[in-house]
Amino acid sequence: MSQSITIALDAMGGDHGARVVVPAALDYLRTDRECRLILVGREEVIRQHLPDGPLPDRLSLHPASQEVAMDELPSRALRGKKDSSMRVAIDLVKQGRAAACVSAGNTGALMATARFVLKTLPHIDRPAIISALPAVNGRTWVLDLGANVDCEAEHLFQFAVMGSELVSALEGIARPTVGLLNIGQEEIKGNEQVKEAHELLNASELNYVGYVEGDDIYLRDGLDIVVTDGFVGNVALKNTEGVAKLIGHFMKVEFKRSFLTKLSGLVALPVLRALRRRIDPRRYNGASLLGLRGIVVKSHGGADVLAFENAIAIAKKEILADVAHRIEQRVGQQLDVSASA
Repeated sequence: MSQSITIALDAMGGDHGARVVVPAALDYLRTDRECRLILVGREEVIRQHLPDGPLPDRLSLHPASQEVAMDELPSRALRGKKDSSMRVAIDLVKQGRAAACVSAGNTGALMATARFVLKTLPHIDRPAIISALPAVNGRTWVLDLGANVDCEAEHLFQFAVMGSELVSALEGIARPTVGLLNIGQEEIKGNEQVKEAHELLNASELNYVGYVEGDDIYLRDGLDIVVTDGFVGNVALKNTEGVAKLIGHFMKVEFKRSFLTKLSGLVALPVLRALRRRIDPRRYNGASLLGLRGIVVKSHGGADVLAFENAIAIAKKEILADVAHRIEQRVGQQLDVSASA
């Protein structure tokens, strides 16, 4: 790498704030020898979670006097919290002092602030949130995961274009497959919004495979991207997290039921650990805000240290893949092709 990469971290955002973000930053720098991280927030709070003495190498602090609450209205945060850790971290991206921002803060406020500060790319009406979910043969990327509750067909089409470019850049897939989430695969199924989006996608140059259903996200081989509106996408995301925890809970209960089940649990321990790793939501933490003139990654609000580390890693991957510029260069061309079809 010819030059170091700098990522700004909202140290005060999320359910745990600096208590998670600071240790995650320290752990990440131990494994990544090139990145520089900026912890944004109240210095007196951040310092409580840092080792005594000088700051670790490649770590710096940037002051911000305010914080955005997890239940705060996005409009209030945007107007009244101009010196919040979230806003300042995004400002650093705008100023070119950081290549990306990572925050576990209020999703609505993060989207509103990022959109206001960084602006959207040409041809993009609304940014969307995308993340990967575990699947039988790897993972499936899903968007939108909550930024846009109500969408028109054109918005779904734009999501598909942006998602395709992101997955192509990060996964090295020339033409990733795209499916449109529906209540069935038959042509007659779905509401008007989905049917119109289906026609747009059919006429595009994307590798569109048609309608897909909810279970296809996890079970369909060769499916790279699933497109839906933010309401359904967020439900799917939370459902995935809940099922993963439910499986873990049931397994603990069953293996503790008797001496024999405890013994069998010990025998199966390597398999159980591998299973836990594969379905662990923390390892899929980090959702990208696509469609902005800059890179912003949203961490789960309740993320622990491992989960937040993963969000930082995703931000670095997007920087190296030059995702924002790649989308800007190609999205207009694909949208123009669709319009002329």
